[in-house]
Amino acid sequence: MSDMSTQTAPLAVVTGATAGLGLETAKGLAAHGYRVIVAARNADKGKLACHAIRTHRPGCDIRFEWLDLNSLESVRQFVMRLRQSETSLERLINNAGIMAPPRRERTEEGFERQFGVNYLGHFLLTSLLLPLLIAAESPRVVQLSSLAHRSGDIDFDDLNGDKHYDPWRAYRQSKLAMLLFSQALSRRSEEHGWGLLSVAAHPGLSRTALFDAGIKSRALIGQAFKLVVPLLSQSAAEGAKPTLHAALADDVRPGDYFGPDGFAETRGEPKRAHRSAAAKDQAVEDRLCDVSCELTGAVWSPSAG
Repeated sequence: MSDMSTQTAPLAVVTGATAGLGLETAKGLAAHGYRVIVAARNADKGKLACHAIRTHRPGCDIRFEWLDLNSLESVRQFVMRLRQSETSLERLINNAGIMAPPRRERTEEGFERQFGVNYLGHFLLTSLLLPLLIAAESPRVVQLSSLAHRSGDIDFDDLNGDKHYDPWRAYRQSKLAMLLFSQALSRRSEEHGWGLLSVAAHPGLSRTALFDAGIKSRALIGQAFKLVVPLLSQSAAEGAKPTLHAALADDVRPGDYFGPDGFAETRGEPKRAHRSAAAKDQAVEDRLCDVSCELTGAVWSPSAG
């Protein structure tokens, strides 16, 4: 596009785009002519991210908007502001997340924080943004899952880790939930004729601050990872490629899931990724969607909110 600052340019929202995968994803979208909103909770980091993106892509239209996925009220306020200033949304990249805090933490509504921030906040965000997405020409929503989803399960009897909290088990659950969500949204779009392309992606094993923080919760595993990470991992810029492929490529189909094509999907170029058996269980998918609506108050309607 010759003038990326005009209101005619398509709009993209990237959650958690102040660093790492989110920042690289925002850079890629800006390079493809999108107006980009960096949606995150730290205004100072948000402004720095916008500056970095403008440096990477001079003349791009980039702005920061405050969004704290730790609070469902913050999600509602973000959407309210966006719906007052915008008429459509072409790309929603649900990227933000936290990884394996050693002690159980809770969101403002009392949810286990990984389940709440990584998944429930994005679930409500997407439902409230549905009217803007449906109003777009060719909308897509990309959910960030993880290799960790493969050993995850949805524990409906202990979603918040009240009975037993294990940091990595909670992380795996949240990332499986994101993959199931992408599939559920894809089915809803097809059933209701929304024209919304719902897909998912994972970054393989990428060197980010999020990953560094996560491995600290398990000292022995962390030490082992430090030895193999240089051999198996890739940069954040490389790790963002599956997300950007899911968001931009012409060969993307409803419900697709992308990851790296290298050894064990830890690094490499984007390809269609492997899903666990749990990710293919539609009964779990349907139940999770119902429970998530109850927990967040989400309503899946083109006139929601």
